[in-house]
Amino acid sequence: MWALIQSLNDMALFETNFQFPNQSAFYKGKVRDVYSIGNDLLVMVASDRISAFDVVLPRAIPFKGQVLNQIAAHMLDATSSVVPNWKIASPDPNVTIGYRCEPYKVEMVIRGYLTGHAWRTYKSGLRTLCGVALPEGLKEHDKLPEPIITPTTKASEGHDEDISREEIIRQGIVSEEEYTVLEKYTHALYQKGTEIAAAQGLILVDTKYEFGKRNGEILLMDEIHTPDSSRYFYKEGYEQRQQNGEQQKQLSKEFVREWLIANNFMGKEGQTVPEMSDEYVNSVSDRYIELFEKVTGKKFERQDYSNAQDRIEEAVLEFLNKKK
Repeated sequence: MWALIQSLNDMALFETNFQFPNQSAFYKGKVRDVYSIGNDLLVMVASDRISAFDVVLPRAIPFKGQVLNQIAAHMLDATSSVVPNWKIASPDPNVTIGYRCEPYKVEMVIRGYLTGHAWRTYKSGLRTLCGVALPEGLKEHDKLPEPIITPTTKASEGHDEDISREEIIRQGIVSEEEYTVLEKYTHALYQKGTEIAAAQGLILVDTKYEFGKRNGEILLMDEIHTPDSSRYFYKEGYEQRQQNGEQQKQLSKEFVREWLIANNFMGKEGQTVPEMSDEYVNSVSDRYIELFEKVTGKKFERQDYSNAQDRIEEAVLEFLNKKK
């Protein structure tokens, strides 16, 4: 059954629990419900759950899953000539089906600007992030001299942790040869993402990529260039806002983190998630939809949740039947 969480003003998809033919495993991530089909396929359902500081928040955000899935599908197609990826098809607005890969246990974070976690680290007085030296005299949201890769460990539970290139190789998490390929792919994807964003009047500030291996080939996995994995600024007015010391106008999940911080929550032990009102939940939904339309240049078409169970199940079953 689909768990549909209904509030006064909205309906949102909080979780799924399907049993597909030849299903061999099920994994519930922070946002996505992942179904293994046999040994070679994954059915990834994007729910409307939202996480921040590695904590899943108690309220779901209407249409967030559709936004994430459709942006990711759009971007996977747009970058497939740059880096091979796991996607086979997206038979439903909330679903992507692709190849199952053996994931690398690192997330490749790349930053072109001093924002978010990088800025918080810099502001604390540190001038090194994940083994990468940062120059003196930078302000929040300044463009870095060149994009930097600041990887994190990929934790199955709890918080991902910053780690350096040297430590990844020293610990044998990834071999030096393969890590060099991951770096090359990360820079190429960020460059392509930057070009796509610029064409839409946006700046791709930072993002993260996940990679895996299938039949000896390294593939890009999971989502790409979505508001959950990336941060965007509006290009127009960026320079003037920097010169005036003003905050940048951005499209990302950072505004949710900022709201939580303002309400004394950063995912630390003993802290309580602040109550999310219907008004706030709907405002977050509107921001996600705005980002979809700005990033893709397409009009967002809201799906009807009343038939979500039948719609998605039928779409997945139709795809799986064709693959037989």
